[in-house]
Amino acid sequence: MRLRGVVCRHGRVAAVGGVDLDVAAGERIALTGTNGSGKTTLLRAVLGLHRQMSGEILVGGRGGRTAAEWAWRRRACAWIPQRPAAGRFPLLARELLASSGAPEQSAEAAERLGVGGLAERPLGSLSGGQLQRMHLARAVGCVAAGSGVVLADEPTAALDFDGQEEAAEVLTGLPVTLLVVTHDRAMAARCDRVLEMAAGRLREVR
Repeated sequence: MRLRGVVCRHGRVAAVGGVDLDVAAGERIALTGTNGSGKTTLLRAVLGLHRQMSGEILVGGRGGRTAAEWAWRRRACAWIPQRPAAGRFPLLARELLASSGAPEQSAEAAERLGVGGLAERPLGSLSGGQLQRMHLARAVGCVAAGSGVVLADEPTAALDFDGQEEAAEVLTGLPVTLLVVTHDRAMAARCDRVLEMAAGRLREVR
């Protein structure tokens, strides 16, 4: 993954200002910083969900100039959102898992994470921690289906201590490039590098 001169705006306000970053294949990066510092916006820009962006973002050597390139990037990148919402017309949990492209592997991951028995429940009926585990299981399925990058935004925020340890172990054990926004020290400790974002700019902490 390669970022050069990335600037992201919310209207006239620059949330991310001139970020340069190189992430090697298979590297695990923890992105820390205070709320509102631009971490989530940067992840969304990598995935193509934040369109008010300038600069260059390459994933697997590919840009995002065409619809086909964006479609490829969304297959190449598994996404674990912050505080995942059930949506206006919520799916069943098993439908979320199946959307990974590898439903069997997602279902197996859900079992390991203790939410396999909730597969027939609507997403809206799950607690925050259960929903977060379902999205983590879906990401495991995405990797099985061919995703080589995982972008995770506070993936342990709704979990208790044991759940945070388990999620950190699962995420950092995947054979992928990982960019994870986190305030969780256990998660950050498992990563190869820790970067801090402040006022839209990055600095390396470890």
